[in-house]
Amino acid sequence: MTKKKNLFERFANWATVATGSSGAFIIAVSAIVIWLITGPIFKYSDTWQLIINTGTTIITFLMVFLIQKSQNKDSKAIHLKLNELLASHEGTSNRMVDVEDLTEEELDRLHKFYIQLSNLAHKEDNLTRTHSIDAAKENHKVKLSRYQKQKQP
Repeated sequence: MTKKKNLFERFANWATVATGSSGAFIIAVSAIVIWLITGPIFKYSDTWQLIINTGTTIITFLMVFLIQKSQNKDSKAIHLKLNELLASHEGTSNRMVDVEDLTEEELDRLHKFYIQLSNLAHKEDNLTRTHSIDAAKENHKVKLSRYQKQKQP
C-alpha cells in the first residue's frame, strides 16, 4: 500500500520532523541571541532590525504552509481510521462515515442530536450506555427497560 512519495511530500515530512525538534528550537534561540549580541556592534541600526524582521517573517510564512500540510495529512488519516472503526463495528451508524463532508448547518443539527442523546444517557445515570443515531429513542426505551429490570430484585 506504500506508494512512492513525490519530492515535496518527502521534503514536507522531513521539514516537519526537523522543525519540530529540540535542535531546531535551540538553533532558533541561538540565532536570536546572536542577533541581540550584535545589536551594539551595529548600533541597533534599521538594517540590524530589518534582518530579524525579514528572517522571522519569511520563516513564519513558510511554516504556515508546512504546518497546514501536516495537519491536513494527519486529519485525513484520523478520519480514515475513525471511518474504519465506524464501518467495522456492528452497533454504529454508517451515516457517520465521512461526516466531515457535511455542511456547517448539518453538523450543527447533528451536534444538537448528540446533545439530546447525552441528555438521555444522563437521565439514566449511566453514561456508559450507548445510543445509535439510527434508532436513538427506541434504543433508549429498550435499554432503559432492560436496566430497570436488572435493578429489580
